Amino acid sequence: MAVAPWAALRGIRAATLFLTRIPVGGGPYTAVEWRWASGWFPLVGAGIGAIAAGTWWVASPLGPGAAAVSAVAVTVLITGAFHEDGLADTADALGGGAIQSPDRIREILKDSRLGTYGVVALILVLLLRVTLVHRLGSSAGAGLVLSHGLARVPPVALKTWLPYATHKPEARSRDLAESGVAEFVLALACGAVLVLALIDDLVTAISLCVALGVLGLVLARTFMRRLGGYTGDFLGASEQLGEVLVLLVLAALV
Repeated sequence: MAVAPWAALRGIRAATLFLTRIPVGGGPYTAVEWRWASGWFPLVGAGIGAIAAGTWWVASPLGPGAAAVSAVAVTVLITGAFHEDGLADTADALGGGAIQSPDRIREILKDSRLGTYGVVALILVLLLRVTLVHRLGSSAGAGLVLSHGLARVPPVALKTWLPYATHKPEARSRDLAESGVAEFVLALACGAVLVLALIDDLVTAISLCVALGVLGLVLARTFMRRLGGYTGDFLGASEQLGEVLVLLVLAALV
């Protein structure tokens, strides 16, 4: 059996493999290593944001609009639109005027076809991300790192405190289906380091923490009421909403 500290460190590699298309290898990973991967989600997210920030800097001579589009586009490529897919499926499943039954929600989540609500949600969120990165101007690099890192804290919180609502998860999802308090604390610590390193204004730092906390509570209540727990798609939607929220706070206060 792997020593716990080594399993925790191996979780960084597992998290990178799960959240991105970067071929880091290193498998197979144990269930303990996959579990620890959750705690490193904000760190891996910050890495994705750093790549986006580099892309934004390289594309800056083309103009702020082109730089913002390029930065957002590279994150979609790196992650394989992983979180965007969850956002679209969640919008289709929970959107609409009629309240769907839990079984119907699961059916919609598994449907590979994209509905109207999913398309609209994708367009709006992508437009908001590009517009807000453009709005940040010279602070866009830090904003990208922060938004991608901090947006991955609420999903870990949801995984820690809510039950997994999918009946028969795939093997890979099953290994990542639960997070313990230790993984949640690690994710919080990663997020705190990002805030301390990149935010020098107390009001902005507190606003980011409060906003993400409120988002997590609202989403937790919604997911429990509608399905009795979370799914992988719900976590993807949470990350996307978290990105937009962080960028909104930064655009308003920085």
